[in-house]
Amino acid sequence: MEWTLTDDQEDLRRTVRRFLRDKAPLSASRKVLESDAGYDPSLWQQMAGLGLHSLTIPEEHGGAGCGQVELGVVLQEFGRALTPSAFFSTVVLAVNALLLSDAVDAQAKWLPSLAAGELTATVAIGVDGEDQRWGPAGNAVAVSGSTLLTGRVNAVLDGATADLVLVVAESEAGPSLFAVDSEAPGLRRTPLRTLDLVHRQARLEFADVPATPIGLPGTAGDLLAKLFPLVAVAAANEQLGAAEQVLENSVEYARTRVQFGRPIGSFQAVKHKLAEMFLDIELAKSAVRVATWTADHDPAELAPNASIAKAYSAAAYWAAAVESIQVHGGIGFTWEHDAHLYYRHARSMSVQYGDGDLHRELIMSALETA
Repeated sequence: MEWTLTDDQEDLRRTVRRFLRDKAPLSASRKVLESDAGYDPSLWQQMAGLGLHSLTIPEEHGGAGCGQVELGVVLQEFGRALTPSAFFSTVVLAVNALLLSDAVDAQAKWLPSLAAGELTATVAIGVDGEDQRWGPAGNAVAVSGSTLLTGRVNAVLDGATADLVLVVAESEAGPSLFAVDSEAPGLRRTPLRTLDLVHRQARLEFADVPATPIGLPGTAGDLLAKLFPLVAVAAANEQLGAAEQVLENSVEYARTRVQFGRPIGSFQAVKHKLAEMFLDIELAKSAVRVATWTADHDPAELAPNASIAKAYSAAAYWAAAVESIQVHGGIGFTWEHDAHLYYRHARSMSVQYGDGDLHRELIMSALETA
């Protein structure tokens, strides 16, 4: 496998980092984080002009036809900047779900609009228990009649603002995928108050909501099994980028903050904290690189590698966010400082798309069956 990025991938990283630094610094994003929408429509269109929405969409549908490695590069930069947008729900969840569905008509209908940034989208999936396990038992939406959905799904990413909602619902044939327009009658969307301000969530309630079937009935179970590791890898990349930024912010503060006549970074206790943060992040970086490369080149090995990456990156990010508060002292947890925003994001992302316990369980299951 390739452990280094190509020149084109490095150019992509530099372009996205420069774009987010100029157009979406945290100082500007704070206003967006506190808004009702949770993202800036103007920035969304600029991102579309940069080709970010179309990154993994095939060329025949107006996309760039890139892979998960390129997507990972972009997500790391979004994690660094804590950019509030519908990118994860649209590009990671919805686009991947459509591509995995093998529903040619649905892909032709929605992928061009998603590539152009004309739509935002999300996936409403039932979750079993506190470990965020996806599965049929978590489905609280069922098909009544032929294409009417009834039930509800909690914690839908960007569910209150998405233009298109892909819903996993129980049918006679088993879990099936449906598309629901945001203006469909009978659909009620309630924003939820959550710890993380970057990724907004909502509760969706369906009361005989008309829906469009996607793919063959009863195939959504297999689709979810393929989608889950891809989403875990994407989340791991976002966590890795955020963790690296947290470390850089902490090192810079320790270098410039003077206490007792010397920079606090010269004290051994602070050095130890920073060194442990660096080591944890480097270990996570290796796991994330392997998993992301596997997603493009060896899908049969993706699931265990994705779980390793998600578990390692979540632990590294959470530890870095906690230690960053300690390095910054009392100012770090005030609303005026950015450190607590990373802290909240790290806590939330450590649970989303499977917590550490779930992914370690999945790793053990993979080893037992190997």
